[in-house]
Order: sequence, then structure tokens, then C-alpha cells
Amino acid sequence: MAMNLTRRNFLKTASIAAASVPLSRVAAKAESGVVKKPLAAPGSFKNTKTVVGGVCEMCFWRCQLVGKVRDGRLLKLEGNPKSIDNGVSLCARGNGGVAMLYDPDRLKYPLKNVGKRGEPKWERISWTEALDICGSKLKAIVDQHGAKSIAVFPHGSSAKYPMDFFERTVGTPNVSEASFFQCRGVRDMAYITTLEIAPDENVDMANAKVIFLTGSHLGENVHVSHLKGYLKGLERGAKLVVLDPRFSAAASKADIWVPIKPGTDTAMLLAIMNYLVENKKYAVDFVEEYGEGFEQFAAGIKEWTLERAAAECEVPAAQIKQIADLLAANMPNVAIHPGRHVTWYGNDFQRERALACLTGLLGAIDVKGGLVKPIGPKGLKGTNWPQSEGHGEGNLREMEDVHHFHPPGTPTELIRDAAISGQPYPIKGCVIWGQNMIQTLPGQEKTIKMLEQMDFVLCADVMPTDVTMYADILLPDCSYLEKYDYIKSGTQWDLSAEHQQYIAPRMALVEPGFERKDCVWITNEIAKRMGYGDKIPVASQEEMMAKVLEGAGLTLDKIREEGGIHIQPGEAPYGKNDYLIVHFFSEDLGEYEYPAIPTYIPVEPPPAGYMRMLYGRTPLHTFNRSINNPWLIHEAPINPVWVNDKVAARLGLKNGDTVRLVNQDGVESRTTTVVKVTPGIREDSVYLYHGYGTRNKEMTFSVDKGVDDSSLITKIAIDPETGAHGLRNNFVKLVKVG
Repeated sequence: MAMNLTRRNFLKTASIAAASVPLSRVAAKAESGVVKKPLAAPGSFKNTKTVVGGVCEMCFWRCQLVGKVRDGRLLKLEGNPKSIDNGVSLCARGNGGVAMLYDPDRLKYPLKNVGKRGEPKWERISWTEALDICGSKLKAIVDQHGAKSIAVFPHGSSAKYPMDFFERTVGTPNVSEASFFQCRGVRDMAYITTLEIAPDENVDMANAKVIFLTGSHLGENVHVSHLKGYLKGLERGAKLVVLDPRFSAAASKADIWVPIKPGTDTAMLLAIMNYLVENKKYAVDFVEEYGEGFEQFAAGIKEWTLERAAAECEVPAAQIKQIADLLAANMPNVAIHPGRHVTWYGNDFQRERALACLTGLLGAIDVKGGLVKPIGPKGLKGTNWPQSEGHGEGNLREMEDVHHFHPPGTPTELIRDAAISGQPYPIKGCVIWGQNMIQTLPGQEKTIKMLEQMDFVLCADVMPTDVTMYADILLPDCSYLEKYDYIKSGTQWDLSAEHQQYIAPRMALVEPGFERKDCVWITNEIAKRMGYGDKIPVASQEEMMAKVLEGAGLTLDKIREEGGIHIQPGEAPYGKNDYLIVHFFSEDLGEYEYPAIPTYIPVEPPPAGYMRMLYGRTPLHTFNRSINNPWLIHEAPINPVWVNDKVAARLGLKNGDTVRLVNQDGVESRTTTVVKVTPGIREDSVYLYHGYGTRNKEMTFSVDKGVDDSSLITKIAIDPETGAHGLRNNFVKLVKVG
């Protein structure tokens, strides 16, 4: 895939996108209100003013920004030079925020679907009419069936305030956020169960002697400060170990790359730990002081010899031993990365438990180069809706008595099953805020069936994503460049540097365009119409931010005067954890009849003639969030399918051939892509970038470009401890087109 993003091309494309903004087809009858003259010659940013206070949302890492603004129009984004997080650095997506802001396909007005769900016909309506419909429909559902009859699917910082309203004040327990259930929730729950701390990405890679990655696509996910720590560690001489079936960007920098058989990571981790225990190459003193259930753990993993793991993982036993010896020689200064987006095979809680136990076995907690909880600023307060008396009644997980180590919210599969079957109760209202469930959940037809049986579906979003095709009312949310809705805080990424903390509130860089409204205003207006007007905690987004900052003795104006970021002295995080513990054997897990020690659960192998479908990120897109961005899609227009060169030769495929993908259930991709022939992937697997293949024709830059991998995930696997979906259990074959 060509990467043509030069500074000259970038600025040229920027000028074109900013100067020509046609009407979106979702509001074809409306006046545009868009200035259609060129804003600046390529490379020219004269007579602009710098506006501070931006916090990016092109991905969830949320780098701090400043904007170059002329006559109320944003021309350019840059990293905030005051930032001790990302600094002046921005990735391609962060720079592409300008094109997102002025994307002609963005939602502009409240819309009513006068067609059918999935094949909508949009009619522009007033905010008053839209809110009246939302309030009356949702209230009627709650009055008839109770609060539990509403399901909420939020995502992103804009969705927190409405999620809080529906969950706490309306009282529905049926809330499922993709960023937890399909991303980090399994990881967090496994680490809390094992170490009683949530890991986030808090591994001190900048000061590690060894960095150990299992399928982490660092360098392709492009979280700027995260990568700075990772690259600084490599610059300082850290050895890098990467377990990945694909020769990823991280694998290309590795001292040891293990092209491991998909689904067998836990087997290798158990063999590494067994070898360390049997040879007394672990942190004996640390384990004796802080470990619980170590003897049961040691006995339980004894069967995992190097030879057994080698056979299971299809890698040499000598390589597993080499990794174990490297970790032992450098402990405790090893960064065992917990990963992100870890829902792979439906056995993921056990893999994350194994990573946490390996961290404890090496004593790599609360030390330089290990798992460290940075000390951030104190005093920031939350702004919560009041909790209703019937809050949480009808919790599906509790009623089913399953998934006892679930992340916050309700497992999505339980919500879908209940909504479709009507058992144990009906779910008839759906609020979707910034989450494209068509692409975040497996089994797309099941999601569609759930939506089709609803009495009312409300979507609020920035873009007309695939799921918005199933809305009855579609509301235009402000983008992150037009609002106040989030405060990022923390400490510098190099924890051994000068100790500082930062507080960076998101502040609007420009005024909202068209009739877009922010999440606080929209939610408050719906709340009034549902009869909760007396429960509203704040009148505006600015008031919400002011209340959060108040506890730290700060105001928006003060931080604006300080350049958009408040910096204050911090403290070294090492040795500050007052309560260290490692549950090698978990009595809590055993009580619910889950494996009490990390346990390898094999996954189904590919059927004859098929390969396992793996997916991940391109540096130019955050899954589907940025896929319609005209600058970014120009540089990465499709997602080529990686195929092993030997397999390609057997199939008669050449680099650049056009193919469709067909899965094990006979489901065929709607669209095509091209083949990328490479020795850098195992013969039993193929790989795609996720987020392509948009089906909504209102997304004119991205519709039908590339293949939607989610449409091929029809075999559903559920992680028993957490209820999260495993997303890499489907198999495909390639069919040459033409």
C-alpha cells in the first residue's frame, strides 16, 4: 500500500478540502452556510491566531493541541508546545482533524427517518421537533416497560454525560461501551483480579531493560506519548521481544520475533513461567513477600514444559528458553506490556492473567522499567447525574448469574439476546452515542435484528456511520474541536525525568458549524422532556468543566492564560504503591468455578482451505472513526489483505490481485480488496486493517472502499469470565476477482 503523505501533498490536499465544502446528501435541501473561497495558499498561515486548549479525539490517546485560526476558520493543528505528554508532535490522524472538522459529509442538522431502518430517507427537522420526539418516545418506553427497557451504546468522551444520565438517573443497567468490552475491559479485570490495580498502558518502557509485547501493534496504533516512551526505551538499549503471527512494525524492531501460532500465547507464557520457577530464576524475595497462592500456581503450571509449549505454539523450544533467560537476566526492570484491544479468541482473560502473573513473578511492579502507576494531579472532581432509586434493576448479568468478572456495564451479547427474544424482559429503546456497533460488534445481522425490533432508536454522532442508517432520529454532535467535554491529566511519559503533572481541559478551538449541539445541551433537553429536568447537574458544558476543575483550584480562564495546559510539580512514582499483592492463585475465581490459575484454553484451528482472519490498525486510521477523512483515506484508501508468499503461490495469487473474502459460514465480503504478498505472516493466517468497507452511502469518501472485516465475523466466541467477544475466531478463503 502506497503511503504518499508528504508535507507538500498534505498542505495541498488541506487547501482543497478547506476551500471546497459541498452539501452532504443527508441535508441536500438545506443551505450550506459554508465559505467557499480558498482559505490559504498551500503552506501559508499568515494573519492567523493561535488558539490553545485543544485535546485531540481522532483516537482515544487525546494529545494536546493548538489551532491556527483565521476569521473563525481552523486552518492547521499542531501539538501544544507546552505539553509534557505529546509535546509538539501529532500523528497523521491528529493533523487530519482539520479535514474531519470540514468534512462535507458531517452531520449538520437534526434528521428524522421517514423511510425504513437500514434504508433511511432523511427529513430535516428542527431541534425542538427532534427533542420532543426523543423525549416522548423514550419516556413512553420507560413508562410501559421500566428503565431496563432502554439500551445505551456509548463511546468516546462526548458520550460520558448522556451515558451517566441514562445509567444513573433513568436507571437502565443495559449500558455497553465498546472501549471496555471490545478493547481494554478484559485486560483491566484480569489485572485487577491478579494485582488489584488496573494497568492502563502504565508500563515504564522508557526505562526498561526488556520490553515484552504480545500482539501489541506499537508503531501502527500511533499513540504519541506511548510511542515516545517505547522508542526512548529502545534508544537506551532495551531488548525487544515480540510475539505476533505477523511481522508488524514492532516485530521489525525486535531482538526476538516469535511468529507464534494464533491463540497459543497463554501456552507460551505458562512455559516461560514454569521454566523460571523450576530453575529459581524468578524474583524469589518479591514473590515470598507479596505473592499469594504461589505453591498452587507452581504446581498447576508444572505440565507446561518448553517442549510442550513449542509443539503447541509451533516455535522452537530454544527460542522460548532464550526469552525466559532474557527476562530473568534483566528483572525486575522489564516492561511486560498488558496490551490494548485484547479481545481476540474468547480465552483472553486467562492470557491477561498470565501476563499479570509473569509481571509479578519477575518483581516488575513499582520499579523502574516495570508496571508503574504514575502519580497524577489530585483534586479534579466528577460531575454526575443523581442516582435513581431503581438504579440498576434488571441487571441481565446478575439474572443470568454469568460473567462474574465483567468490565463496567453489561456484556453486549446479553443485551442483544434479551432484545431479540424479549426474555427475561423486553428492550425496546436504544440510544447510540458515538459508537458504530455495526463495525464494533461481531455478528452484524444480530445487531441489525436487535435494532429492527426496537420501538425507537436514537443516534447522536459526528458522522453518518453505518449504524446511523438504523436510527429514527439522528442528531448532529459537535466534534472535539468545537466543544468542552473532557479533561486529560497525568504526568510526563518518561517517569525518570523531571517530575511534573499536567491538567489539560478540552476547550473549543472554533464555534460549532451549522446546527450542531454539544452533548450536555442535548442530554439536558432530552432529560427535561423525560421528566428529569429537576435532576440536571449542570446547565452547560462550560459549567461541567468548571466544576471538575474547581477541586484543583483552577478555572478555564486561568488555564487558557497558561497556554491551555496547567503544569505543576509532581513526584517520582517508584516505590509508592502502599499495597502490593500478586494473586497467583485466585480464590475469587475458584469460588465461581473459573480456573484459579492462568489456564491455556485451545482455540479451533482453521478448516482445510481456510486461514484465520486477523486484523489491526493502520497508522492513518483509528478503526472506523477516521475512515471518511478525505486527507487520510487519500493516503490509505483500502485495506490490502496480507497473505503469506508460499500460500499465495499455491493459490496462484500475485501482489495486487483483486480478491473477495469468503468465511467459514459462506458469508462473502460485499466489496473487494487487493492482495499483499509477504513472507511476514504465517501460512495459517491473513491480516487486514480494520474499519474499512463502510456501507453508508452518505460517507462519500469511504463508502465501499476496502473490505469490512467485521461483516465476516459470524462465528461468535464469548470470554466466560467477562462476557466479551473474541474477534479472531473466524476463517476465510480468498476468491480472485476477474
